[in-house]
Amino acid sequence: MASPDFSLSVADCPLIQVEGWDGTLGQFESSLSTSLGTKLPASVGETVRHKGFLVIRVAPRRLWLALDDGAQAPSLAVDPDLGCSVSLDEGRVRFRMAGADIARVLSKCIAVDWRAPAAAPGRAVLTSLHHVPVLFLRTGETACELMVPRSFSRSLSDWIADAAG
Repeated sequence: MASPDFSLSVADCPLIQVEGWDGTLGQFESSLSTSLGTKLPASVGETVRHKGFLVIRVAPRRLWLALDDGAQAPSLAVDPDLGCSVSLDEGRVRFRMAGADIARVLSKCIAVDWRAPAAAPGRAVLTSLHHVPVLFLRTGETACELMVPRSFSRSLSDWIADAAG
């Protein structure tokens, strides 16, 4: 779906979830930071871009590594005494949206204030769309992504298209 004021595209979402065990967070984060070759986001909602992927802190001990299109997954050596990693590739799709009408369209779909500091470009917010959990990722002044469960992608894209109409 595309118009001069709003566009929506749907694509696969290469995604890895990494989580540290309770009580090991400092050691886990140090090890993961070294393994990835970059610093980690400090608080929930923060993101860090590095070499073909985006590190998103989605919970105090949980990070998502969202790979750019065509990027190879980084080699992760997560010590099982400190945490774990799991691929979420098959379970999620990425909606990319852009255009001058994006704030109006999203206001009909999700409970995120486009103008709030927590939703500024580079920030992520866990929310819901039609009772389905989604990750909202602001990518620019008039652009964002939603990472949604694959099993709901058709109904959610239809919901957004109706809101844009």
